Amino acid sequence: MATVETDDAAAGLRSQFLQVLRSRRPSEVPLSVIPGKPVKDPFFQESPKPTFSEAMASCPKEDIPNFKELLQEENFYLTTEEGGQGLLPVLVLSMKESEKKRRPTIVFLHSTNKCKEWLRPLLEGYASRGYIAVAIDSRYHGERATSITTYRDSLVSSWKNGDTMPFIFDTVWDLIKLADYLTEREDVDPSKIGITGESLGGMHAWFAAFVDTRYSVVVPIIGVQGFGWAIEHDKWQARVNSIKAVFEEARADLDKSAIDKEVVQKVWDRIASGLASQFDAPYTVPTIAPRPLLILNGGDDPRCPLGGLEIPESRTLRACKKTKCPQNFKLIAQPGIGHQMTPLMVKEASDWFDRFLKV
Repeated sequence: MATVETDDAAAGLRSQFLQVLRSRRPSEVPLSVIPGKPVKDPFFQESPKPTFSEAMASCPKEDIPNFKELLQEENFYLTTEEGGQGLLPVLVLSMKESEKKRRPTIVFLHSTNKCKEWLRPLLEGYASRGYIAVAIDSRYHGERATSITTYRDSLVSSWKNGDTMPFIFDTVWDLIKLADYLTEREDVDPSKIGITGESLGGMHAWFAAFVDTRYSVVVPIIGVQGFGWAIEHDKWQARVNSIKAVFEEARADLDKSAIDKEVVQKVWDRIASGLASQFDAPYTVPTIAPRPLLILNGGDDPRCPLGGLEIPESRTLRACKKTKCPQNFKLIAQPGIGHQMTPLMVKEASDWFDRFLKV
């Protein structure tokens, strides 16, 4: 497969990806805003419910004496398509400003089984430093979930029926619509919209930035991986085990005694067409360049093995050098860390956004 070396090639790949997204969409509807209320009891699809994240609590935060009084919170829904999952829950935190001005904005994306409220320590930290901080519930999570197995069930349904793309792609559609909304806000600088996320949220950030260039600074955390590389090098087990139910369903349907490479490839092809081929990291990550891109991973993360990042890294660096901005790309693999967001990663992400969005 040819590498993406030109603007035309990148645009063509984006066009192909949009065609895939639209292939499983219900009818589009006009983008509209529906008022909401703060979520009093955030919904997590795991038990026991998580209560504290050392990494998020470490987020740099300005010491503002009357911070709670100056912090303003917005809760609303965006209509992104027809149907129940077409209602996108949004949480926005920012500081009250006496002077009306456009500000840099960052979209934060949660990990599997979490929700937008889980990200509040990050949102408050960035809001205190002058950003508009935005979080959403990804598909089949948070306010878009009805039971503790909603997300798992959606993946199995996608394998069975082939009519939705709950793994990464459907939420990327929502993020395109979110960018439509943000660029129209009078307090948002449309040239300074960053995006970041953890794990599944890191994948959402990666693919949203690939397909939508309005996301101008990008920091996927423990999310970028080579899906095809993992299959080829027999390193797919940890990723598969994180959402095992759909692979077990496929194994049974394919009359296999155990999950193997063939099962994994068929599941990816079915629930996220092209994920392990033309839209995999070696082809989509370099298209983010020359926009500033920081990839943060654990050096020993079995779900995002570093071997799968060698080609994406070299191609992205080459793309940045061709546009004379090698400083716009960096990959940090924290030694001795598995699939875990750490305080170091939170600090590196914070510094990256300050460097490129506060200029």
